[in-house]
Amino acid sequence: MQSDLMQIDLMQTDLMQSDLMQTDLMQRDSMPNQRLPALELNDLTLSYPGTRGPQVVLSGVSLSLNQGEIACLLGPSGCGKTTALRAIAGFHPLQSGSIRLLQQEVGRAGYQLAPEHRNMGMVFQDYALFPHLSVADNIGFGLYRRSKREREQRVAQMLELVGLRELAQSAPHQLSGGQQQRVALARALAPQPALLLMDEPFSNLDVTLRERLALEVRGLLKQTGTTAVIVTHDQLEAFAVADRVAVLAEGRLQQWGTPMQLYHRPQNRFVARFIGEGMMLQGEMSADGKISTELGVFKPESLPEGLNHGDVVDLLVRPDDIQHDDASPLQARVLAKAFRGAQFLYTLALPSGQQLLSLVPSHHDHAIGEAIGIRLELDHQVCFAA
Repeated sequence: MQSDLMQIDLMQTDLMQSDLMQTDLMQRDSMPNQRLPALELNDLTLSYPGTRGPQVVLSGVSLSLNQGEIACLLGPSGCGKTTALRAIAGFHPLQSGSIRLLQQEVGRAGYQLAPEHRNMGMVFQDYALFPHLSVADNIGFGLYRRSKREREQRVAQMLELVGLRELAQSAPHQLSGGQQQRVALARALAPQPALLLMDEPFSNLDVTLRERLALEVRGLLKQTGTTAVIVTHDQLEAFAVADRVAVLAEGRLQQWGTPMQLYHRPQNRFVARFIGEGMMLQGEMSADGKISTELGVFKPESLPEGLNHGDVVDLLVRPDDIQHDDASPLQARVLAKAFRGAQFLYTLALPSGQQLLSLVPSHHDHAIGEAIGIRLELDHQVCFAA
């Protein structure tokens, strides 16, 4: 248990304001990447024993996370993301490949540094707070090697950082879910680990609180310069928190990149369909490398290998690429609509029968079967062989 509660250094004390966190999210792609690797996974392969032989859970996973960056392992249930987190923590041996922390090897086939010696911390899905200890004592639990004075100073710093100074002597059961999550984070950060691991940290919270705390946690981690790896199945949560996202499926790394890259430049069909919402618009390759579609002619940023003139391709079109425009001569018929408060998500049918999704401000309330004007604003042109 003690090894599961160790985490990264704290250097500042105030939470980031919400508008600063939102600006940070918008700027992630443009930030220079000059820090040293904090975590490196090299060709990671793991398996569990099965009745018919070993069951491979992860195969050939490689990625590198720099100091101070936040990564999310994202994917559907059973994709291997929790197994990867357990391997990083030292709870699962490797069949091949290696794990390096701050450029020091901590795991490979036949060698596994014990979890308590990896200087990593963990925030569990259910927070795992000690019910018989106060908030302050929970936070100070992993500081047993420090003097009483140092322990008290560190706990006070953590309480101030997470905004729970007035609740220092409260019991965990007296706190809300969001407050318990902050205590778990403060306890994890207190012993100054090299890497923080978080397993579905927001899954027990309601949707509204989850989104707010995701931004809050990102602000805390950025203030403290904490390198972190978070497991989640919620892509909106991953986008809110992470600098880099690893999309996993069937034990393999499908793509490793920023949230913007995953959304606008997916490397394969799985990522294109799993991340965000979108439809495939069918088109035909021309001799000059352009694609002719029902909505116009496009020049993709890159083309799949082996395509020739006349081949059928699929162009990825996101809902925000389809703009509502009453003056447009291009018409589409409303097949379905979902009210989302500020917007409607319309399912539209083109004259050929091909379907697209469109996000439209909710004051444009069109009836099912109605024809509306649309135009395509496709800044990122990604296509796949049909």
